[in-house]
Amino acid sequence: MTSSNRKPRVAVVFGGVSSEHSISCISAGSVLKAIDREKYDVVPIGISTTGVWVLENPEANPLALGPGGEMPTVVGDREVSLTHGESTNLELRDSGESVLGDIDVVFPVMHGPFGQDGTLQGLLEMVGVRYVGAGVLSSAVGTDKAFMKLLFEAQGLPVLPYVVVTPREWARDETSARDRIAELGFPVFVKPARAGSSFGISRVNSVDDLDAALEEARRFDPKVIVEAAAIGAREVECGVLQGEGNEPHLTSELGEIRIDAHHQFYDLEAKYLPEENTALDVPAEMEPELADRIKSYAVRAFEALDVEGLARVDFFVFDDDRIVLNEVETMPGFTNLSMFPRMWAASGVDYPELVDRLIRLALDRDLGLR
Repeated sequence: MTSSNRKPRVAVVFGGVSSEHSISCISAGSVLKAIDREKYDVVPIGISTTGVWVLENPEANPLALGPGGEMPTVVGDREVSLTHGESTNLELRDSGESVLGDIDVVFPVMHGPFGQDGTLQGLLEMVGVRYVGAGVLSSAVGTDKAFMKLLFEAQGLPVLPYVVVTPREWARDETSARDRIAELGFPVFVKPARAGSSFGISRVNSVDDLDAALEEARRFDPKVIVEAAAIGAREVECGVLQGEGNEPHLTSELGEIRIDAHHQFYDLEAKYLPEENTALDVPAEMEPELADRIKSYAVRAFEALDVEGLARVDFFVFDDDRIVLNEVETMPGFTNLSMFPRMWAASGVDYPELVDRLIRLALDRDLGLR
């Protein structure tokens, strides 16, 4: 933990080598603005697109979407590294001196592979530093849509029919893979198994469009998942926060995403560009009994994945009130406009309070196996 004569020091880590580098930067920019500097010392650490860890300056690099839709990126040039001694320090490589001091907790605002998927979490576990959010296994399974669905099915949670296509399977028996996809019926959604922010996702309305969609998904991940479409279903989301101590987990007000005809689904532009083509209803309008069922499923999914800290749980809700679990995001988008903070704001937890709670949860957790 921290010594009594100083504030806890929080390293906000963001960027990374995945396709979601810029989304991570935008989320981190909002988190950095929200952290209470009266309570915490803050060290912003960017990971460049080539994997170099640097001390970032949010004042010089605003870490926000540009006025013309320009995506931010990590630009710092002072390299840093995590070292493990009597305590965990961040050290500047160019001087060899631990001028940044002890780090008490890391807030990994990372999206996608090589950051959100358990790789960074494993590094932090090895050096013995506490961090915000899901652990190694939860992060890994939560990033891989194929394994996530297997786990949910094992726990009796409803998911849409799906097919996983690996490079080995496609090379060994392409015909069988195509037949299994066709059995789902069209339309289907073709997705990279381990990418987020809607990168590489295509709606496929006929077999003629399948090959192009598979090729697009493989630009982001060689493993592809193909899912049956939830025709006519509402897209509903719920935020979950880990309960403090032995307290029950908390669920937020529900949010609903409504997409107009400009978008076939909740794609990258619909998520991150201005909302003239997207309506985000928070709280979602629905009967209390249905809302309670969705929240119950959200907690079940959170616990099935053994998540710590936070998650956003996404659902499809059909006209007959049937609920289907879509996915769990263990580090959801964290801009002020993202659904996770919005849902908690509607639940009485504003953005700074939300960030503070997550840091406190991380500071209170045990190191090692939990």
